[in-house]
Amino acid sequence: MRVEHGHKRVRTYLGGELVADTICPLLVWEIPYFPAYYIPAEDVRTELLTESGKTEHSPSRGEATYFNLKTDRAEAPNAAWRYPNSPFEELRGAIRIEWEAMDAWFEEDEQVYVHPRDPYSRVDVLRSSRHVEVGIGGTKVADSVRPVLLFETGLPVRYYLPKTDVRLELLSPSTTTTRCPYKGTAEYYSVTVDGRSYEDIVWWYRHPAQESAGIAGLVSFYNERVDITLDGVPLERPVTHFS
Repeated sequence: MRVEHGHKRVRTYLGGELVADTICPLLVWEIPYFPAYYIPAEDVRTELLTESGKTEHSPSRGEATYFNLKTDRAEAPNAAWRYPNSPFEELRGAIRIEWEAMDAWFEEDEQVYVHPRDPYSRVDVLRSSRHVEVGIGGTKVADSVRPVLLFETGLPVRYYLPKTDVRLELLSPSTTTTRCPYKGTAEYYSVTVDGRSYEDIVWWYRHPAQESAGIAGLVSFYNERVDITLDGVPLERPVTHFS
């Protein structure tokens, strides 16, 4: 785990009411993939908090005391906690607020979704003329020489392809959606090959975030679960938490 001092103004709301407003957030990497915000206690409306009686031990952060959070129009049980005796001195005076329990989070004046943006993550979207072929279960399902390549820190290159370069008759819409703070809300397709269904193996962004606008309407396949050939050379399947 690591702790860093952030420099963005961070605000969060519950029931339309401001709960916390700080220009000194802490970025805490509790897991490797992205950080969480810890807010200095003096920047949290602590009058909205009441101890719930719940406690929890973290091997790295120490003993947590939990609080219920209540505004005039909404309540979130056990939505905030703190580590008053944490081995990390920076955490002792800070409060962690559960991201999903809140109505909205803002970095400066822009709403942020899913989790805080990682200052060490970057997304680059580049048009390309490389030849990308995608196979699933021994069947070629996509063939394109006009991909858009998305480079995201910590993840394999993602190949976004025009739908007209994909065998759409093999795709069926899924009800699954996911959200990304850098790309927006993804919709999914499953692929059926020789009677076998490969669930949620393809995704696309109908209205991506501004920084990823170049992938709008294009589809991408999980490199970890399909066979991709790039310029005639088969790629090894990467191993990630999506494998």
